[in-house]
Amino acid sequence: MEAVLASVDDDKAEQIVQIDLRGRSDVADYMVICSGRSSRQVAAIAEKLADRIKQGFGLVCKMEGKETGDWVLIDSGDVIVHVFRPEVRDFYQLEKMWLPSGDALRGSVV
Repeated sequence: MEAVLASVDDDKAEQIVQIDLRGRSDVADYMVICSGRSSRQVAAIAEKLADRIKQGFGLVCKMEGKETGDWVLIDSGDVIVHVFRPEVRDFYQLEKMWLPSGDALRGSVV
């Protein structure tokens, strides 16, 4: 998890949010949501993250949406990462869906 957060932070992702899914979902233990300023940056953040996970942990990530760069989903097994353009993130509001009420406003941003 720390490697994921460090990677997106190194690539200048904005508004990074970590959500603990343990006990709430069988899909993953954590979800990370962050934003890039453009489609190009969104795709670059996702690609570099997948490369770093492969190099550091020998895991091949599943990735969806890199072609358009509006919303890229990276599934590394225990951690699912969503990288959005800001407008797309505002539209879908995944934080509201997954965070307990009010947590989005109380220090969940990394």
